[in-house]
Amino acid sequence: MDTSRRSVSRLAGALLLILVGTVLFVVQFTPEWERLISDGERWPLGIVGAGLLLLVIGLMTGAPGMAVPACVVSGIGGLLWWQNETGQWHTWAYTWTLVPGFVGVGLLLSGALQWRPDELKAGAWLVFISLVLFAAFGSMLGQIGLFGPYWPALLIVLGVVLLVRSLLRRW
Repeated sequence: MDTSRRSVSRLAGALLLILVGTVLFVVQFTPEWERLISDGERWPLGIVGAGLLLLVIGLMTGAPGMAVPACVVSGIGGLLWWQNETGQWHTWAYTWTLVPGFVGVGLLLSGALQWRPDELKAGAWLVFISLVLFAAFGSMLGQIGLFGPYWPALLIVLGVVLLVRSLLRRW
């Protein structure tokens, strides 16, 4: 690691410690913040915050690739928050299909920050595939009534799209 990158990393670490220390200090002396943070019903927001922290660290240290794990962690935290608020834990049977989409969003963000068209394209494909799988599995399990008994058509269409894409790459 070169000297300038090392100094940026140290600066980012120092600023991060100051920020975390300030928040924890304020939480100790402000009852409203303490209740917000310590409320057992909002624990998934801590996971979303950890993902955002990963993103900030990546941006401050010049590592935009950190957007991928940041989006995965934040996305899963968002799902957990929604499930915790609604009590619909059974939706894990099909919401797991959104995880590749979180990777895709991270690739889109990383590709946009570095202007890498290949990452943008890969990210868009992952988001597309993830949404199709989400719709198919959600319909199959009867939770999303969007396609009814025709949900297998989604898998067929996805297979055809991937086949055509693969054949077009060859020539």
